[in-house]
Amino acid sequence: MLTDHFRPQSFNGIDDIVIVGGGLAGLFCALKLSPRPVTVLAAAPIGHGASSAWAQGGIAAAMSPGDSIDSHVADTLTAGAGIVDEKMARRMVAEGPARIHDLLAYGVPFDRDLEGHLLLSREAAHSERRIVRVKGDMAGRAIMEALIATVRATPSIRVMEGYVVEELIREGRFIAGVVARPDAGQSRKRISFPARAVVLCSGGVGHLFSVTTNPREASGQGVGMAARAGAIIADPEFVQFHPTAIDIGRDPAPLATEALRGDGAHLIDRNGRRFMLDIHPDGELAPRDIVSRGVFAEVAAGRGAFLDCRKAVGAHFPQAFPTVYASCKAAGIDPVTQPIPVVPAVHYHMGGILTDAEGRTSIDGLWAAGEVTSTGVHGANRLASNSLLEAVVFAARIAENIQGMLPAPRQGNWAGNAGESDDLVTVEDSPQLRELRRTMSAHAGVIRDRAGLLTAARTIAALERDTPRLRFANIVTTAKLIVAGALLREESRGGHFRSDFPEPGAQWQHRTFMTLTEANRVVDDATETAIV
Repeated sequence: MLTDHFRPQSFNGIDDIVIVGGGLAGLFCALKLSPRPVTVLAAAPIGHGASSAWAQGGIAAAMSPGDSIDSHVADTLTAGAGIVDEKMARRMVAEGPARIHDLLAYGVPFDRDLEGHLLLSREAAHSERRIVRVKGDMAGRAIMEALIATVRATPSIRVMEGYVVEELIREGRFIAGVVARPDAGQSRKRISFPARAVVLCSGGVGHLFSVTTNPREASGQGVGMAARAGAIIADPEFVQFHPTAIDIGRDPAPLATEALRGDGAHLIDRNGRRFMLDIHPDGELAPRDIVSRGVFAEVAAGRGAFLDCRKAVGAHFPQAFPTVYASCKAAGIDPVTQPIPVVPAVHYHMGGILTDAEGRTSIDGLWAAGEVTSTGVHGANRLASNSLLEAVVFAARIAENIQGMLPAPRQGNWAGNAGESDDLVTVEDSPQLRELRRTMSAHAGVIRDRAGLLTAARTIAALERDTPRLRFANIVTTAKLIVAGALLREESRGGHFRSDFPEPGAQWQHRTFMTLTEANRVVDDATETAIV
C-alpha cells in the first residue's frame, strides 16, 4: 500500500498493461500480448538485469521420440520431493513443445544435429535427454538476444529501461498500477504508472545471500512488494543452491553449468577423491540439494571441492562450454588441464507469489510469472532447466487470460509524477543489505537450525526497525518470509535442510501458504519465545 506521503496524484486515463521486469517471462508475455499496447518497466537495460540471460543449461521439454509428458512429469515430481502440484506441472510440461516452437519463431538458434533435428542433452535428475540448448552453455543469452531483438521491433511494446518499481498501487481489492523511480532507481523523482493489469516478472532472491549466481537486481523486491500489498506467498523457505558456482571471489559468482556433470565431469576434493559417490548412488547427478550439501560439507571441512572436467571434456572445453571457459580463464584457471574450484551458491527460489494456472495472484489486477512466483511446479526442489520452461509457459497463459478478461485495450495517459523523495538506497552498496546477506547465508543457507533462524529473525527485525526505506523494506520483507517459512517447517525436504530435523516428515508433505501478517506473527512469536 502507498503511504500518504508518497501517494501519487490522480490522472485521467490509464495505461492498459504494465509488465514489471525485462527478463524472459516479461518479454515473452509482452510479445504474446502483441499487438495490444504494453509498457515494460525494467530496472536495467533489458537482458542485463535478468537471471534468464545467465541460464546456461537450457529449457527442458519432452520432444524426443523416446520421451513423453508422463516421463517429464515423473522426473519433476521426484525432484520436487513430494509437494509438487501435479496438475500444474502437467500443464507446464504439456505446453513445453509449443513454447519451444514459439522461441524458434522468434529466432532462437537452438542447437541442431546434422539432419536439422533439435539436439537434446541430459541434466541431473532427468531420465531422458530433453534439454534444448544453444552452443552448450549459451541458451539463456541466445534466447534473450532473440527476444530483445523481436521486442524492440514490435511497435506495441514500450520498453522503459532503468525504472525501479518500488510499490504496487492498491485501490480497494484491485492493484491499479505501480510507482517506479527512474535513473536505475537513483532519481529523486517517482513516477506512477496506473494500469488495468500489472504483471510482475521481477525475478528471484539471490542477492539476499552472500554467494549467488544471480544478477544484482535479483534481491527479492517483487515478492516483498506483493506481500506488503497483501498477496499470499507460497513456499518461501525453499531456496535452491547450485552446487557448482565457480569459487573465485566474484559477486555474483559465475556458474559451472550442470551440463558439465551431465557430460561426465566429476566432483573431487583436493586429494582427488570423488566424494559424491559416498553420498548418493547417482554421484554427481544426484538432485541439486544433495550435491550442494555434499560440496558444502567438503568446503566446510577444509578439503575443498573441485569440478574435474579434464577427462570428460578436456580439449573440447573452449568450444563446448565457452561461457564457463571464459570465466575460468579470467580467473587464471585452465579447465582443460585444471580442476575448477566450486562452492554452493543461491541459484533459484522455488517460493514466491502464489499464482493459479493463469498466472493470477490472490489480488485482483495482479498477475505474476517467472521466478518471482510459486506456481507449485517445482515443489521443494526445482528440476534442472524447468525454470525457463515455467517462465514461457505461464507468461503465455497470462497473456491469454488478460486478453480474455480485458478484451478491449484502453488508451490514455500512461504515466504521471508521483512526487519526489530523498528515500534512496543504492541496493548493492548498502551496508544494511551487506549485513542482511551475511545473516541469511550464515543462518538461512544450505544448512539451517532453529537457533540460527532465530538469530536471523532478530537481525531482520533490527534492520527493519532501523532502516525505514521503501525499497529496503521490500527486500527485508522477502528475507522475513523465507525465515518464517523455515522456522515453521520442522523437517528437511528438498532445498530446505534443518540439521535439527534432518529427515522429512509425513505431516509436512504439503506446501506453505502465508501472508506477511502471518510471517510477522511467526517471527515475533519465535523471537519472544527465544528471549524468554
